[in-house]
Amino acid sequence: MAKTINDITTKNYKKLSIQVSLSGLSFCVFDLITKKIITFNTVEFIKSNVIEEELWKVFVDYTILSNAYDEIVVLHDNCLNSFVPNSLFDSNFIGSYLQYNVKVFDTDFFTFDKLENYDINNVYVPYVNINNFLLDQYTTFDYKNVNSILVKKILDISIGNDEKEVFVHIQKGHFEIVIVKNQQLLLFNSFEYATPEDFIYYILFTYEQLQLSPEIVVAHLFGQVDETDDYFKIAYKFIRNCNLLHTNKWITILDRTETEIRNNFILFHS
Repeated sequence: MAKTINDITTKNYKKLSIQVSLSGLSFCVFDLITKKIITFNTVEFIKSNVIEEELWKVFVDYTILSNAYDEIVVLHDNCLNSFVPNSLFDSNFIGSYLQYNVKVFDTDFFTFDKLENYDINNVYVPYVNINNFLLDQYTTFDYKNVNSILVKKILDISIGNDEKEVFVHIQKGHFEIVIVKNQQLLLFNSFEYATPEDFIYYILFTYEQLQLSPEIVVAHLFGQVDETDDYFKIAYKFIRNCNLLHTNKWITILDRTETEIRNNFILFHS
């Protein structure tokens, strides 16, 4: 059984982050002293299998997950979430914030992440069955919604920039759009897509709804995307200032390539 370490005499100064969805799992081990990434990996699940079976296989195949860590963070990778400003937030009614944009049930468990340094809460539905499985593997761990990490980091990036910017985080089958202006969250949304045409339609629709000019407002693409694929090409065709998110400033810190950081942005910043 893996465990966390709290006794300073036995600390190993390593942190484990696990990003898990219904279709797969990624994990990353950090050196807490240097902040560099020691190792990371990604595993896709077999769709027809029960998720607990897939998780068990991952722990058998990757014994590093069963090592002792000073910190363990589990990132629930789903879009069952909504951002709520502190001025409108009441923790006694958190389920009500999801009922208009997420299909929820009376049996669902709701929780929320506070975005550090920002007056925003992310209300979401975690994967209770995944948490229960991991509780059998670890003494304790913290868990968050992936979009809490995503939005907070983008808000951090926007410090001092009074121009509106569009950030598009692309994953298999869905992507998130985050629009910010100097630490202000203007919009967060998630869309499912199957074709490049779906992809650009939702982006341009968002530009239109917020009255943003594709000729002026920059779009940063990151996640599972590169300059050679059709999704980047079609965005570049319709948005004048379109680029892959520049991640070179984290290369030395994380000891990973710019492409690796861009493709694993949430996991590496957890």
